[in-house]
Amino acid sequence: MFVDTGLAITISYTADMAYDVRAMSEYLGAELADGQVHASTPVADTILLSQLIVAGTPGYATLVVANPREWADAMATAGRHGPLTGCVAVVAGGATDLELRAALVNREVTAVLVPGLPAEVVHPRLAALIAGDQAAEDRRVTTGTKVLTQVARRGGVVAVVAELAHRIDGWAVLLDAHGEVITTAGAGSLHVRDAVSVAFGRQVRIRHPGLQVHPVGQGEEVSAHLVVGARGPTSRSRDLASQVAALLDLLLHTTDHPATERLGREVMLSTLLRGGAEAATLLRRWGVHERSMTAFAVASRSRSIDPERQTIRWLDQLGATHVMSTDRGHVLGFVGDHHADQLATMVERLTSDAGMPLRLGLGSSARPEALARSAAEAKQALDIAVVDARPVVWYRTLATVSYVLDHLDDSATTRIAAVLDPLRDEDGRHGDLARTLEVYLAEHGAWGSTATRLGVHRQTLTARIRRIEELTGLSMSSPDDRAAAWLAIRAVISPARPS
Repeated sequence: MFVDTGLAITISYTADMAYDVRAMSEYLGAELADGQVHASTPVADTILLSQLIVAGTPGYATLVVANPREWADAMATAGRHGPLTGCVAVVAGGATDLELRAALVNREVTAVLVPGLPAEVVHPRLAALIAGDQAAEDRRVTTGTKVLTQVARRGGVVAVVAELAHRIDGWAVLLDAHGEVITTAGAGSLHVRDAVSVAFGRQVRIRHPGLQVHPVGQGEEVSAHLVVGARGPTSRSRDLASQVAALLDLLLHTTDHPATERLGREVMLSTLLRGGAEAATLLRRWGVHERSMTAFAVASRSRSIDPERQTIRWLDQLGATHVMSTDRGHVLGFVGDHHADQLATMVERLTSDAGMPLRLGLGSSARPEALARSAAEAKQALDIAVVDARPVVWYRTLATVSYVLDHLDDSATTRIAAVLDPLRDEDGRHGDLARTLEVYLAEHGAWGSTATRLGVHRQTLTARIRRIEELTGLSMSSPDDRAAAWLAIRAVISPARPS
């Protein structure tokens, strides 16, 4: 497959042979004369000189077999020089005289000199050897397909893409129909950008040429694009990736979730948060038989990424039931404890490798009858993930600030939050000054990174911090005052309190 992006990108699918020119020469017990084609160049094919019409594939060698007289005539014919580019002259069936050697050297044609065997014997031997190597490649593809099918049963989409990247000794990116990353393996952010550009034909500079694009699905039902980059484009990587694309089509073939199903999930989640025997019974009827579950909360920092669709995709990849619902742009749900770590790993990889602005908060394990506490923890962990710009936050890893606030009564929390009351605007809301203080403390008082996150000049930031100190009576040079300010901010942004 070749995808035309309007750029000068050459994509080759020639077989990755195990034999190079030197190995073929040794196999024939021949003399090797150096030329344009290096001895380490892999061999793609063999042909008789009388059948040669066009030049061989760049980067690979074609063994052209003929006797010394035929080669002498070819060297003397000007029109035969062009097709010999990228070819290796196999001179068989007689001694090579000095005139022919000189002609080969002058034309810089690499030659394999086989005086002891006629061309009629050398050519079929070479053809059989190359055919056997190609058959071995086919067997490796078949074996790889079987292994990938087994991997799909155990680990789903993520495991299949990871195994493919390992088998082609390269990287792979799976994109949905909108260009969003589903999963990657061995790919960095630049690889992902190139994959998106090639898959959707965008007119940008490609840093990694030679990429293969395989649609997942057929015609108007294409649901994703698999982009692979192998170490040297090969027919094996192409064939294997093509098989993987068909496998992924089965794994990703899910129907859109209608409004009635969304409503059902909302009702189910409300029941689970109320807890009790009714919640456990509902889970069993929904097909969930976990003895304990972990709550998760997901948010996206970009409007172009739908957190609900992304979460459904993750749950499908994990083979987990859609115990989740959307509330004010955030997704709240529950997974089995054994899936929680896998979910965290998926989000961390997408955030680091693909640069997706996703945030995930995870609560503690809880019985089906008492999931409300885990849900509240997941929401708090998500709040910290958003504030600290961290892809994943587990509630159990939170500092003692969360523990302190969780164990204070409403009056004590109100007194702590009152520290920020002087920063309220005319409408009684916390505006730019409160946000500035929050980011400043989250960045550990680093002026440069704070100004960057806020999108303001450092002088503007300095003026705001001085104004905050004047209004609150706090000093940002005092550790105690900074701790008090952070406690107040956490009390204000707590889900249990209005801002």
